[in-house]
Amino acid sequence: MEIILAPIVVSVISSVLALIIVVVDGVVNNYGEVEIDINDSKRNLKVKGGTPLLQTLSSQGIFVPSACGGRGSCGACKVKVLSDVGPYLPTELPYMSKEELKENIRLACQIKLKKDIKIYLPEELFNIRKFKGIVESLKDVTYDIKELRIRLVEPNEANFKAGQYVQLVIPPYENIKESTQRAYSISSSPSDKNHIELLIRLVPGGIATTYVHKYMKEGDVVEVVGPFGDFYMRDTNADMIMVAGGSGMAPIKSIIFDMWERGITNRNVWYFFGARSKRDLYYLEIFQELEKKWPNFHFIPALSDPLPEDDWTGEIGLITNVLDKYLQNIIPAENPKEGYLCGSPGMINACVQVFDKHGVKDVYYDKFA
Repeated sequence: MEIILAPIVVSVISSVLALIIVVVDGVVNNYGEVEIDINDSKRNLKVKGGTPLLQTLSSQGIFVPSACGGRGSCGACKVKVLSDVGPYLPTELPYMSKEELKENIRLACQIKLKKDIKIYLPEELFNIRKFKGIVESLKDVTYDIKELRIRLVEPNEANFKAGQYVQLVIPPYENIKESTQRAYSISSSPSDKNHIELLIRLVPGGIATTYVHKYMKEGDVVEVVGPFGDFYMRDTNADMIMVAGGSGMAPIKSIIFDMWERGITNRNVWYFFGARSKRDLYYLEIFQELEKKWPNFHFIPALSDPLPEDDWTGEIGLITNVLDKYLQNIIPAENPKEGYLCGSPGMINACVQVFDKHGVKDVYYDKFA
């Protein structure tokens, strides 16, 4: 009899403790209404306290950039705080420079609204919109990258610079109880204002990528927020040295085809795309066709570990080694240069070292969170 009762007693005690925790949390953490003063009272929001600043602003139609959806892993949602919100959290410090610490720059996703707060936001953030769209097409471009094409319906046009990104809203599914957002670079050209195209690589265990690859289907209604970002072509005459790998193709593709459409073909563009084997390559034909029409455009795909059946005759090696070889022997050394990089932090850091070696100081990048 005791053996039967023991699990029941434990279950009852656990239920009581859970109820107590819920009640205490509701009382202790009931911060009531708080006020957010934005840009010296140009905007004042009265909101319920207790939630992070990032999500609260989003609920009010003010969208601060966040590549990781508020997990504190990207460092993108920086805001200037003009009032006391307590000391920096350990989750914030890795993303702050000495100058930002002096100016009290904080991560909006890590600030819990417990009392009235004053903040400063750049005015351009107030132009960020939430768009509703329809999944017009969803197709595989490699075994682990999907091209997602969204037709915008409300509003039905988006203005963005080639190279910028949007945040894709992921609804609850399976064990994911709340909506979340993840950042993806736009791969389509700004001339097509009615569509947003994204390249999304499957990340094992990734909330957003799992949803896109395994649950999303054509005809679904989706939401995107944006545009965000300062990764775009600078208006100079310098040679553009562009490097990407995997889904890092997206912003580079947008920039290159935007240049072609606008007739900005006087600049030399060298585009290095790195992959492991041939099955990781995609869009080869469209860039090779563009190379035929645009004499100043050079497309250099490279495989680091080609398979025998790939029958690969192109460049072989890590993309950084190929980049180094071209900067050393092929790309004219006397021309001013700019670097444009998109990919993993490791790839970007390695490319920056190569650029430093060859005196390329103006480097812009879109680093995956």
